[in-house]
Amino acid sequence: MRDFAAPGAARSDSRSGSASPAAAPRWRPFGDRRFLVLLALGFSAGVPLPLVAGAVLRQWFTEAGLSLTEIGLTALIGWAYSFKFLWSPLLDETRPPLGLARLGRRRGWLALIQPCLAAAILATGLTDPAAAPLATAAGAVLVAFLSASQDIVVDAYRIEILAEREQGYGLACYIWGYRAALLASGAGTLWLVGAIGWAGAYAYAAALIGIGLLAVLAAGEPAAPAVLPGGAGWRARLRAAVVEPLADFTRRPAWLGILLFVGLYKLGEAMAGTMTVPFYRQLGFAREDVATVGSVFGLAALLGGALAGGWVVARIGVGRALVLTGLGQMLSNLMYVALARAGHDMAMLWAQVGVESFTDGMADAAFVAYLSGLTSRAFTATQYALLSSLATIPLRTAGAASGWLVERLGLGWADFFLITTAAALPAMAIMLWLLARLPPAAASVRKTAASPDEAPRPT
Repeated sequence: MRDFAAPGAARSDSRSGSASPAAAPRWRPFGDRRFLVLLALGFSAGVPLPLVAGAVLRQWFTEAGLSLTEIGLTALIGWAYSFKFLWSPLLDETRPPLGLARLGRRRGWLALIQPCLAAAILATGLTDPAAAPLATAAGAVLVAFLSASQDIVVDAYRIEILAEREQGYGLACYIWGYRAALLASGAGTLWLVGAIGWAGAYAYAAALIGIGLLAVLAAGEPAAPAVLPGGAGWRARLRAAVVEPLADFTRRPAWLGILLFVGLYKLGEAMAGTMTVPFYRQLGFAREDVATVGSVFGLAALLGGALAGGWVVARIGVGRALVLTGLGQMLSNLMYVALARAGHDMAMLWAQVGVESFTDGMADAAFVAYLSGLTSRAFTATQYALLSSLATIPLRTAGAASGWLVERLGLGWADFFLITTAAALPAMAIMLWLLARLPPAAASVRKTAASPDEAPRPT
C-alpha cells in the first residue's frame, strides 16, 4: 500500500506464501527513517512562525521605530494559519504543477512550496520596515500563506504515512522538530541580528527551510487513496470539511455559548502577547535579553506548564481544571504590571516570563482537553480543527487592536496590562455558566482526549 513497507509488517513465508508472524521484525520506532523525516518536516513547519507572526517581526518593527498601532496590526498576519482550512481541499484536489507530480501528491506540493517559502523569507529580510513597512508586511503575509500551505500538506503526509498505532510517535517527532525550530528561528535569528543584520538573519532563517526540503527528497510517498475523501471536487471537500461539521455542532445545546467561550478564553493573553516586544524594548531590555529569557526560558516554562496542566486535568477533571488554570492564566498578566513598575529589572523579567509562560501552558492543556471533549464522533478531526482555528481568529483580531489601545487612549503600560487581565473575565463567566449547564463528565458519548492527528499546533 506504500512505497516502502511499514516496520513490523508481516513478511511472506517462503514456503507457504502466507504471512508468518514469526518472521515479522520487531518494530523500533526510533530507528524508522519516517520519524526522522517527520522531525525534519516539523522543524521546517516551525521556522516561519516567529519571523512573521511572532517576536522576531515585532522586534524588527519596534527597532525600526514603527508605532504601537502598526506593531499591533502584525497580529492579523496570523490569520493565514486560522483560515488555512479554506484552501486545504484545493491542495488535496489538484496535482502539483511543473512536473513535480512525479514525486507524488504530498511530496510534489512540498517540493514546490518549500523553495517558494524560503525565497519569500529571504525577500522579506531584504525589505526595510523603517522606509517601507508595507513592503515588509506584504512579504510577511506571503510567508504566512506559504507556511500555512506547508502545514496543510505536512499534516496530511504525517497522517497518511503512518499506521494508527504509529501516530503518537509521529506527532511527538513533529512537535519536537517544531519546538526546536521555534528556538532556532526565534532566539537564533534575534541573536544573529547584531552580527549580520536583519537581512542576514532572515537569510539564515530561509536556509533552515532546506532541512525540510532535504527530508522531502529523501522521504517516501504515501499511497494515494483510490477515492479521495470528501467527494469528487473541492466544493464537496469543503462542504465535508467545514459545512457539515459546523452544522452538526450548531445542533447541540448552548453551542453559541461554547463558541463565545472558545473565542474569548485566551483574549487577555493575546492582547498582552502582541505588545510584549515593544514593552520590553521601552523598559530597556536588549534584543539578546528577549531571545534568552522570552524565547528559550519562556519555551521551557511553557512546556513545563503543559505537563503540569495535563497532570491537573487527570487529577481533578476537565471542568475544575479549566477554572483553576483559567484563573491562573488571568492573574499571571499582573506580572506584566509588576514588571512595568519595576522597570529594567532582569530578575523581575525572568519571573514575569516564567510565571506567564507556565500558567499559559497549564491553561492550554486544560483548554485542549475541553475542546477535545466537545467533538462529535462523526466529525472528531474536522470539528476539533475548526474549533481550534476559530479560537484564534478573535484573538488575533483583538491582538491587532492592542497597540491602538496603548497609543490612542494614552494608557500607560501598567494600565494596559490591567485591562488585559480584566479581558479574561467574560470568558471566565461564560465558562462557569457552561460548566454548570454542560459539565464535561456528562458528555460520555464524546471523546475526552485529543486525537494525535489533530493536536493543536505549538505556538
